[in-house]
Amino acid sequence: MESPPQYPIPTVGALVEKEGKVLLVRTAKWRGLWGVPGGKVAYGESLEAALRREIREEVNLELSQIRFALVQEALFSPEFHKPSHMLLLNYFARGEGEVRPNHEILEWAWVEPKAGLGYPLNTFTRRLLEAYLEGA
Repeated sequence: MESPPQYPIPTVGALVEKEGKVLLVRTAKWRGLWGVPGGKVAYGESLEAALRREIREEVNLELSQIRFALVQEALFSPEFHKPSHMLLLNYFARGEGEVRPNHEILEWAWVEPKAGLGYPLNTFTRRLLEAYLEGA
């Protein structure tokens, strides 16, 4: 059994917008709740490079107009599939291309931003989407 990390895990994720809609994804890691694509930052990798890589790996989109949104802390969130302390570095970005989800994505949808609030979102995605709707 691996020992838990000694420090919080930096992660990146983006609320991706295309043609007035935003991309939501459902994964097992968030116990079936909906969220945004993203993942861990590798040692020596810039935040933007990590974001571009994770979005490309998970949903096959290229990003443009990347802008920082907010930082959130997931401290042993019961919504996550295992005890974890993560720093969630959240961005807004425009997506280009067609979604081709990898094995982590159980379901995905382009939705009107306000309609996204009706999805069973994880707490952190709900806050990110609210910030987007507030014009952050």
